[in-house]
Amino acid sequence: MNLVIWLAVGGLIGWLASLFMKSEVRQGPFLHIVFGIVGAMLGGWFISPLVGVDTLNQNTFSFGALLVSFFGATLLLALVNMLRRGSVR
Repeated sequence: MNLVIWLAVGGLIGWLASLFMKSEVRQGPFLHIVFGIVGAMLGGWFISPLVGVDTLNQNTFSFGALLVSFFGATLLLALVNMLRRGSVR
């Protein structure tokens, strides 16, 4: 069941991050899930210790954990856009 939650929440977070970064056109559902899960992991490694919030990977389903995951996915999309186009947006 944990895998299903990872996929659903990862897809939702990846979709929201792509809407925020205005990169919705070039992505499909698979990339939303990938960016959401990888972004949540990056957010858990780098952002979570700074703000003191547990992550979704630690079985903590809270608003703070969702925000950390969203910001991680947004940062990941910004890095990918910068490498792809030379600019963040």
